[in-house]
Amino acid sequence: MSTRIAFLKGHGTENDFVIVPDPENAIDLPPSAVAALCDRRAGIGGDGLLHVVRSAAHPEAKEMAAEAEWFMDYRNGDGSIAEMCGNGVRVFARYLQRAGHVGEGDLAVATRGGVKRVHLAKDGDVTVGMGRARLPEGEVVVSVGERSWPARNVNMGNPHAVAFVEDLAHAGDLLAPPPFSPASAYPDGVNVEFVVDRGPRHVALRVHERGAGETRSCGTGACAVAVATARRDGADPAVTGTPATYTVDVPGGTLVITELPDGEIEMTGPAVIVAEGEIDADWLASLAG
Repeated sequence: MSTRIAFLKGHGTENDFVIVPDPENAIDLPPSAVAALCDRRAGIGGDGLLHVVRSAAHPEAKEMAAEAEWFMDYRNGDGSIAEMCGNGVRVFARYLQRAGHVGEGDLAVATRGGVKRVHLAKDGDVTVGMGRARLPEGEVVVSVGERSWPARNVNMGNPHAVAFVEDLAHAGDLLAPPPFSPASAYPDGVNVEFVVDRGPRHVALRVHERGAGETRSCGTGACAVAVATARRDGADPAVTGTPATYTVDVPGGTLVITELPDGEIEMTGPAVIVAEGEIDADWLASLAG
């Protein structure tokens, strides 16, 4: 292990990440080390960690190397592995731009949820092709205290339960995962979004992310919410042939989500790198032991 381990800190609508560049996949990052790095008091602090690896150097991404040079080895703040993170992809792309690996325009990023298409715009916003939503059948209910709501099951490469509520305060403190039923709907846990209307094709959400708790933003969650809201509103671009665009306010800012007639979903929003430095290699090694 190198004695100098670089890191950066970035965020997308205040969904924040520790970024660890490691092109050759040489740094050992077990769950305990990731959780320590993401700890806001004893570590650097973040909702998750973006491990930046060349696809060819990572066993989970080798098959995508011909299509995408870089693999986003994403970890939740508790050290667990996640399939995808929409805000994370934007920040990942911003890091690649900052490091000189890519310029403005289009690029491909490999993730456990497949290869994602990204566009770095001149105005600073980043658009990510988030893939297509799947809408599993079956009723789901989520609860907070004495309140319960029906929720729409939406899969964006990771699972979501979208509940429409009268007031975002009804979501409670979101310190613990909101209970859901049936348990069989989400055997590996779920991201839960609570949603209120703000205006025509304009909603706001709070989210409890699986493995991270309440976060300031969730990109896949915003996409899931846009799709669930569109279906609630009777809008299905595959049927109408017309894109459906929703503005989604998250606690950390605003995202714009467009579902295209072919089912592809695009998410546009900011991505900012705020700091860079070095991790103490001995400290990190002690966590990996």
